[in-house]
Amino acid sequence: MTARSLLLATALLLAAPATALAQPNEDSIAVPVLRANVVVEGDIVRIGDMVENAGPASQIAIYRAPDLGTTGSLSTAQVIAALQAHKVIGVDTRDIKSVSVTRPARTIQSKEIEAQVAQALEHRKGLGDAANLSLTFDREVQDVRVEASNTDPLQPASVRYEPRNGRFEVSFEIANEASGTRTKLRFSGVAIETAEVAVLSRNVERSEVLKSADVVTERRPKAELGGDVALRGHAVGMQMRRPLRAGQPLKIADLAKPDLVQRDDNVTLIYETAGLYLTMRGKALESGSDGDTVSVMNLQSKRTVTGVVIGRGQVAITVATPRLPATADATSTTGAIEPAAPVSVATSNNSETSPKAE
Repeated sequence: MTARSLLLATALLLAAPATALAQPNEDSIAVPVLRANVVVEGDIVRIGDMVENAGPASQIAIYRAPDLGTTGSLSTAQVIAALQAHKVIGVDTRDIKSVSVTRPARTIQSKEIEAQVAQALEHRKGLGDAANLSLTFDREVQDVRVEASNTDPLQPASVRYEPRNGRFEVSFEIANEASGTRTKLRFSGVAIETAEVAVLSRNVERSEVLKSADVVTERRPKAELGGDVALRGHAVGMQMRRPLRAGQPLKIADLAKPDLVQRDDNVTLIYETAGLYLTMRGKALESGSDGDTVSVMNLQSKRTVTGVVIGRGQVAITVATPRLPATADATSTTGAIEPAAPVSVATSNNSETSPKAE
């Protein structure tokens, strides 16, 4: 062997291990694998979303993402064709027939939006509590979907209200912790402050006593009601001072305590003092409610006396206890009913006992 041949053989021997190390080991290469279910955030679907171990091609966009809060489906053949167009080959499909792509979302209910708008307008330029505001939006408020990463609450960014016409414009921002961007929402319409009021459910006449079925509670614009509104709890059981039609709101001035004694009705006169309780028949000369002082006629003596209405058809007669006068010409108290003689009780075969003082 010549020196030249020896040198060539030595060079080949030294080069052999280096060549073996330079060759890739197929067992160490991760095979790209197709995913059956994909969840994406944002507007696009990338190769890395669809395929595991996609390598440098992971960030390549191949599809538009489905709408927020929805799921779309692609056949495996469609996906493989899109991958091959970007030189991604040898993907293990694992016999998957189709790939589903879901884009999660946070849903903000329309009722929540309306409540947030009312809260933003509360006590602004003369408006009252949010619970008393009636909102009419320029466009019907529907549920709003935003990216699932928009986890922060709605924050008012701009609030405008014009008292002259009730117009409002409210803008909200929702922070996105993942991207740092903010989602903006804007709403406009008319805000009116309302108040609860008792409303008649039927036509009523003067002197009628309102029953539970006659009165309902409604909300009406506060500017139309004034400060004399009656609530349902106060109206039921009260007596009408004037006739009103169904649908009209009730005011305190429309109501009075119901008459427990009606003029010309027969009533029971009651005289009660220590150790003595007497009743007699009488006739009401005027109407009165609980606590009113009315004139009545004692049907036995035919004398007119005054008493206090204490119940339906019942009048309490008060007889003042005689007092010694301070001077010789002192007179009794005005309005007191003093018998001309001491009250005596006569009994008969009748069960009723009547005082003869009256």
